[in-house]
Amino acid sequence: MRVHSFPPIMNDGATVLILGSMPGEASIAMNEYYGNPRNHMWRVLYGLFGREPDEGYEDRLAFAASHGIAMWDVIASCEREGSLDANIRAEVPNDLPGLAKMHPSLRCLAFNGTKSHDTFKKYFRDDPIFDGMARLKLPSTSPIPTKHMRNTADRIEAWRVILPFLK
Repeated sequence: MRVHSFPPIMNDGATVLILGSMPGEASIAMNEYYGNPRNHMWRVLYGLFGREPDEGYEDRLAFAASHGIAMWDVIASCEREGSLDANIRAEVPNDLPGLAKMHPSLRCLAFNGTKSHDTFKKYFRDDPIFDGMARLKLPSTSPIPTKHMRNTADRIEAWRVILPFLK
């Protein structure tokens, strides 16, 4: 089954672009970035500021924007059964260079997990539009625990590296 990413969530003046790979089934069904309630993303972003996430999706987007955070996915469409990145096949990348050209305030690309990072490198490694931008490969906010990322607190600590790039 072919799935498609969402349009970018991007405001003028954004300084950090969080890049996922492709929204999971729960997010697609809700039509929301990180819509799976078990995903750690919103708890991580708010946790960086010592807060609990707002309930409403629009409030969460406004919170992210107020700190200079934008969101998109490296992959525009792909074939995937289920939600796992390991199942992604025949991916087509989003136009990340085009987005970066339209938003020169971007200073940091924050990759939410290995798949987004590796897919970016595959398609855009040598694109000069990204010269001078920090490229941070961060642990996935997926609800699946790993050896080093067991809970939200572990992820908040790892994601603190984006703080110097925020508004």
